[in-house]
Amino acid sequence: MKYIILFLALFVSPVYSHEMTPTYPVFDQSYVSGLSKTSVKLFNRRDDVRFYKIDVYDREWNKVQFATENQLVIVNYLETKTIDIYVRNRDRIKIEFICTESKLVKGEVKSTGVSSRICSRIKRD
Repeated sequence: MKYIILFLALFVSPVYSHEMTPTYPVFDQSYVSGLSKTSVKLFNRRDDVRFYKIDVYDREWNKVQFATENQLVIVNYLETKTIDIYVRNRDRIKIEFICTESKLVKGEVKSTGVSSRICSRIKRD
């Protein structure tokens, strides 16, 4: 028993990831006709990651077309960035998830080299 506790004490380390809010984003009408818009905030808690990829999916995890300023967003350590996401009104009902995935730069991997993906589910009326 004491060896198990010693093993856990030596090899358990904290896991850090990024955060995305709100958990259930809502699409509203955009100022551009035919488009809907939502905003998410991305907070980077990882000092080894700066790049995050944004994707939008339907219920079956098929990608849905969307527009944003950049699909690959730079968010420095302990920084928060607001991202506006635009979709066509006809695609709005298909959308189920908005996801962000951390992207590691080859040659700059300091720790485990683990990429993280966080998804928010779209809130329905």
